[in-house]
Order: sequence, then C-alpha cells, then structure tokens
Amino acid sequence: MNLQTPISELTRVGKTTASRLKNLGLETIEDLIFYFPFRYEDFSLIKNIDDLVPNEPVTVRGKIQLIANRRSFRKRKNITEALVADESGSVKVIWFNQPYLTKTLRVGDEVYLSGKLDEDRLQFVSPDYEKVRTSPVHTARLVPIYHLTLGVTQKQLRFLISQTDKVILQIEDYLPKEIIDKYKFLNLNKALYNIHFPSSQLNSDSARKRLQFDELFLIQLSIQKIKKQLKENKALKIKFLEKQTKDFVDSLSFTLTDSQKKCSWEIIRDLEKDQPMNRLLEGDVGSGKTVVVALAILNAVLNGYKVVMMAPTEILAVQHYQTFKNLFAKQKLGISLFTGSKREVDGEKVSKNALLEKLGEGEFDLVVGTHAVIQDNVKIKDLGLVIVDEQHRFGVGQRKALVQRDKKDFIPHFLSMTATPIPRTLVLTLYGDLDLSVITEMPAGRKPIITKVVYEQQRMKAYEFIAEQIKTGRQVFVICPLIDPSDKLGVKSVKQEFEKLDQEIFPDLKIGLMHGRLKSKEKEQVMLDFSNKKLDILVSTSVIEVGIDVPNASIMIIEGSDRFGLAQMHQFRGRVGRGEHQSYCFLFSESNAPQTQKRLKYLEECRDGFQLAEKDLELRGAGEIYGTRQSGLPDLKIASLTDAALIQVAQAEALELVNQGNFSLELQKAVDKLNLSLHFE
Repeated sequence: MNLQTPISELTRVGKTTASRLKNLGLETIEDLIFYFPFRYEDFSLIKNIDDLVPNEPVTVRGKIQLIANRRSFRKRKNITEALVADESGSVKVIWFNQPYLTKTLRVGDEVYLSGKLDEDRLQFVSPDYEKVRTSPVHTARLVPIYHLTLGVTQKQLRFLISQTDKVILQIEDYLPKEIIDKYKFLNLNKALYNIHFPSSQLNSDSARKRLQFDELFLIQLSIQKIKKQLKENKALKIKFLEKQTKDFVDSLSFTLTDSQKKCSWEIIRDLEKDQPMNRLLEGDVGSGKTVVVALAILNAVLNGYKVVMMAPTEILAVQHYQTFKNLFAKQKLGISLFTGSKREVDGEKVSKNALLEKLGEGEFDLVVGTHAVIQDNVKIKDLGLVIVDEQHRFGVGQRKALVQRDKKDFIPHFLSMTATPIPRTLVLTLYGDLDLSVITEMPAGRKPIITKVVYEQQRMKAYEFIAEQIKTGRQVFVICPLIDPSDKLGVKSVKQEFEKLDQEIFPDLKIGLMHGRLKSKEKEQVMLDFSNKKLDILVSTSVIEVGIDVPNASIMIIEGSDRFGLAQMHQFRGRVGRGEHQSYCFLFSESNAPQTQKRLKYLEECRDGFQLAEKDLELRGAGEIYGTRQSGLPDLKIASLTDAALIQVAQAEALELVNQGNFSLELQKAVDKLNLSLHFE
C-alpha cells in the first residue's frame, strides 16, 4: 500500500462506498490521510461504572452480561438493550434501530462505551462502542469528527483511516529542517498521525499547528515564486509627466484627498520602473478610485502607450467608458468601447472588424471593455498598461491571457482595483503577489448614509417615509436575494417584491425590475431609465452590487437582509449617498433571532467596509463571502484565513526561501501538487 493506492483496495470498501467517498474528494490513500477532522469528542477519560456522573463525556470498560433486541410498541422502533458491568458495578445501555448489534456484540465480549450517562434514567443512550483491542479507534481517546456525506458514517471513515497508519509513517517531510527546528514543529508524518490519532489535546494542537503552517506556507511559496518570476520580466518605463499631471488635477471640479494622492504616487512610481507593476488598488465604495486610475492612464497615454481597462459587466464597462470620456474631454484622448454587443470609437458606433483593425494598428489611446477584449483575435499594439476592475470576478485564465497575451520582450504594467473590502489576512493570502495601495478616506462633503434595521412591524412606517422622499424627487433601490419565489428558503424574490410594490404599496409610482436573467440590452435599458429618472424605484437582485452610479438615488432597501453578508450589504449601501442629498439604507428583516439582530446592528453602526469585511470573515468564513472558485481563493483544509500571525510567519519564511532559491525536490513536488491558480500562474 502507498499514497496512490485506490481507496477501493481497503478492507470494507465496495463500489457503493467508493462512490460515496468520492463525493468527499476521497479516491486514494493520500486523499484519506490528508482529510482532516474538524473537531474531537474527548472520550479519553475512562471511569469505573460506579463513579459515573450524568452528562459527562466519558468512557467505561466492561463486559457484556446481557444483550437483546425488542420492538417498541408505541413508536414501533427496534431497540437493542444491553447490560455492561465492570468490577465496580453495572449500567444499562440502549441503542435505537441497530438490531444488527446483537450479532456484532455478544455476551462475554469486553467493550469500551463512550458517551454521556442520561440524567433521567442513569443509562447510556446510543453510546459509541468498540470491542477492547490494543488501540481503540472510536472510543477511549480523543475521537476525531470528520465532515461526512450521505451514506458514510464517522465509524466507517475512522476505520478506513486507521488502515493507513503504516503509510503515514513512510511519508517524507518536505519542510526544510531549519524551519522545523526554528518553530519546534512536529515532523510531517508525526503531525499526520497525531491529527487522526492524538493521544492528548497537546498532541492534537501540535499536529494542527504544523499542518496549518504547511498549508499557508505552500500557498505563500506559490505566490512568492510568481512574484519573483514577474519581476524577472521587463516592462516599458512610463515616465512621470509632472506638469501635464498637475494641469489635469487642477482642472478637476474637486480636490484629491491625501489618500488618493498617496495611492496615485505609489502607482506612478511603479510605472517608471522597467519591472512590470503588479498592484491592487483597494478602496471603499465611493472613495474615488477612478480618478486615481485616470492619472495612471494619462501618464501611459502621454508616453505613447496604449491602455486596456476591463470591467466584469457590460453595464459597468459602459459606465467607465462614459466617465473617462468626461474626465479626458480636454485632453482629447482616443477612447474606445469593446463589449460583447457594443463597439464604439470616440462616441461613434463601429463594426467589430473595424474596431479590431484600429486596436491592431494602435489607433486609440484607451479601450474600455469586458472579457471581449481578451479574445484570441484581439491584437493591441503598444500595450503599456492593463487595468482590471473588481478583479476577483475575473477568472485567472482571463487575467493571464490579458497580461501575457503576445509573449513579447515586454509585458504591460498591471493595476487591479476593487471596491470589495478585503480583510488584511485575505490580502496576504490571496493577493500576496500584488503590491497594495489602499484609499483610506472618503472625499470631503460626503454625508454619512443613515442605516436602520426595519422589523416587520415597522415596515409600513418605512414605506410612508420612502413615499415622502420620492415626492421630493429622490429615487429608491430595492435589493432582494432571489429572482423567483422560493418556498424552500422562504426568501423574498425580486418578482414577488416588484408585484407587491407595483400593485399594492406604490401603485402610483413608476417601478422597474432588474435581475441576472435579463438580456444585456434589457438590463441596460432599465438602468438607463432609472438613471434618467424615468423610474422612481428599481427592484433588483445583487446584480446591482458593483459600480452602478445614480447620484439621485438616496434610499437603499435591502429585503431579506439576514441572507446577505455584511460586506456585500455595505456595497449595496454604497450605491446611494453619491449625490448631495441625505441618503438612507433600510435593512428589512423578518428574523427575530438574536444573532441576526446583533449582526445587522453592527452594520447599522459601522461605516467602515474593512471592519465589516473582517467581521464577515470571522462570522461566515472566506469561501462563503467571496466564493472559492471565482476568486481564486484557496480551499483550505485546516488553516484559517483569520490567523494573521501564522500567515505572516508563513509569508516571511516563503519569501526567504524563494530569494535563496534553495528548493528541495520534495518541496517543489508539494508546491506543484497544490496547483494553485493565483493571478499569473
């Protein structure tokens, strides 16, 4: 038996069981060994029967004196009853619907029973059981608890893992000895053995610490290798044109914040280097990222290079296109739009072939588009800078295709931007190959958005307030979790809410409907109508989340607010408060659960997107917030993305090792096996 041995070759694994285990991602012995428990039941305390105390997790060791099945008359259940005794006394044991136990356990068998003594009847009810053997698997120890799938039990999984102990001891360690000694880590095989078969809590903790470090360390090695490879590439130097930049800033109708100036300077300094910039610009909703990006675009274009900007949706691409046309009106930049259905050059519609020809010949300065820009037939001459908005919404392959498309001697500088607040630990883990610029302050004059939790009994009063606001000329967003009604979830849908508001609550108002199943043209028309004040209320799903800018909208209603994450609702909230009017965000909730109320109260009081993201990470986990697949987020088995201290240690050690270039073959194999797809890999 070795790491690549199929699970099907283990004892008691037939085709059906193998198929069920595959649902857990378990196909080989290696998969099984690296399938870690998420908690333990502590049954290590072994007591005499006479010393048992109700409700205490405990194990007893005794002999079966009686065991038999009977049928419950009232509930028609199969009940197995047994009497187990040791030198100090005896205790009654019952199991439900397990009649086969009378064939597995017989009078005279010595067994371990692990569980809690029932307080009312002073008997064991459905305890874990195991015949006494050299090394107990299911009882009399810290018993591991694993995530399961339908048809697989804890006992099955523990029994299968117990067959791998000899293979575990043969596993070679890939971690450099210096790191093991420095942090007093267990050797890998010992850590793997102790995560499944710990003899004490201390052993379990030591094993967990080593395996958590390994996971984070391998991720960081991948990231730092990418970063080093990127620095070995050459980029075109984009000279800082101070006078033209200052003239542009002076022409703006607003003053840049200190934070915008700082981020702009970090980006401009990167552009002057012959190493390609690889930077993430992070800023809360409405913090003014676009103008910072505009300064980078201006310098690239005035140096004679072309710029590509990608957005995740057509609506957002069109909005950026209009914004940059306005911003650069005096500079007369050649700006093109390239999406799946729209192609324009300087405001004039053109055919796809005509636009492709202009891009290939370099007859433009800036092209704004969606993923259509990175199709194979798109050639862009003199590309100096690539900008991606909301980059976690683009697949890794798309980003790679955009930046490394022509494989020339030079690759373009890369700047990504996001309004999604990302906790610091996630930035270190997920975006460790990127340098970070953060806009930490909002533009002057922005009125704080008043946020209120609205419970069902307050709903009508809120509607009255909204009606008054609309009378003064304001507009309203309504966000719902679903498109269609869902009986299973009992969650508000946009279609239901649209009908209710349109027919019952606000029959005299103009109400629009938007969701992800609408065609691009339909979505665009709805947004255009809303922007042009032809609609008073827009009912939408979370498709509205990113980037939509309607300064006249001053109220955001979030229906089913208990179904959304804090950071996501903060982004919804950022769709209002973009004009001169006082804005409001109402969190409609039908849940009276204390935990829900506490969470919503946190959003009511906190206006800092980064704090909310940290809270979200703590409460919900990274995978649920950002989605593992679409964000490139590593699917961690044992490490936690909230463990900032361990992430920093792993990053520091990985950086040192990459700089030394001293990789063992075993370590390289471990990194390759991780097969991370982060950014440029």
